[in-house]
Amino acid sequence: MLSLTSESSLGDVFVANRAQLLHVARRIVRTTDLADDVVQDAYLRIADGACDRKVDKPMGYCCQVVRNLALDHCRRQSLEATYRTFDVDVETLDVPGPASPDRVMRDRQVVGLIEKALSALSPRTRVAFQLYRLEGLTQRDIAAQMGCALGLVNRLIAEADEAIGAMRHLIKD
Repeated sequence: MLSLTSESSLGDVFVANRAQLLHVARRIVRTTDLADDVVQDAYLRIADGACDRKVDKPMGYCCQVVRNLALDHCRRQSLEATYRTFDVDVETLDVPGPASPDRVMRDRQVVGLIEKALSALSPRTRVAFQLYRLEGLTQRDIAAQMGCALGLVNRLIAEADEAIGAMRHLIKD
């Protein structure tokens, strides 16, 4: 077992085999510039962390450090690519602010019309509509809960939708 306890020994192996280590990194990151960065980072890690390590195969250790850093770089680059937005000027994005008083009044009017339409329906129709549209239950679950056929639930929801749709002409754009 070859024990390397000084930075210079492992660092010397790294420097002596830099071309091969660069080749390892280039095969993973695909560009020479990125491979150079990875090899530089690997050298710094080895130089910083080699003081108390016992290494049987210094070249294998150096290759593994370069390989791991190159793979980490690729993973990070892939993850960052999912968050990037291209051709979007962040300064010009339209960020919604508080609703205007006109918008608030219109929304209240719409809710009032929906409540009016639903109040004219049978209680069973209102319950089916609320369970489906507001609670998010499936029609099958509603049928089981109300103790009725699935087709009836479908008709009750359609009836409520029609009643609300009939109020559409009263909504001012």
